[in-house]
Amino acid sequence: MRKIVFYPLLILCFFLFSAFSFHKFYMGVFQINYASEKKMLQITSRIFVDDLRKGIEKKYNKKTFLGTEKETDADVELLKKYLSENFAIKINGQTKSVVFLSKELEADDVLVCYARITAVDKFNILEISNTILLDWNAEQQNITHITAFGGKKTVLFTESSRKEVLKY
Repeated sequence: MRKIVFYPLLILCFFLFSAFSFHKFYMGVFQINYASEKKMLQITSRIFVDDLRKGIEKKYNKKTFLGTEKETDADVELLKKYLSENFAIKINGQTKSVVFLSKELEADDVLVCYARITAVDKFNILEISNTILLDWNAEQQNITHITAFGGKKTVLFTESSRKEVLKY
């Protein structure tokens, strides 16, 4: 009788604990700051580097060593291309060029990327399109914090919500 109860209970515990331990969190965090005195949007992104590698490899069919000792200039160029194709901003209806500045690895698993848009005067409408890793993984979520004109807004980009228009 003890075996009849013990083994099913053991199997149930295994599945419950393994479900929690194998589940991964897919989140990118983006910060957009409007620096009115510099007339620019400053953009910082934090993305898990292993997910980013997989997304880039899937999209371009090329192996990348982004964020490792084997990283090459070609890997960084692929990153820039990927970011420019999957993150866009329109200001008052006009597409603006997002300029990649630099990147750094944080805590060995998060790639922090810095970018900016210059020559930004006061604006009324900000349209953001963020599809980073959404094609690679349906569970991916990109939370974006926008700070402008003394206020803060937050937008969540998902597979079903890839674009947002903010009015100021």
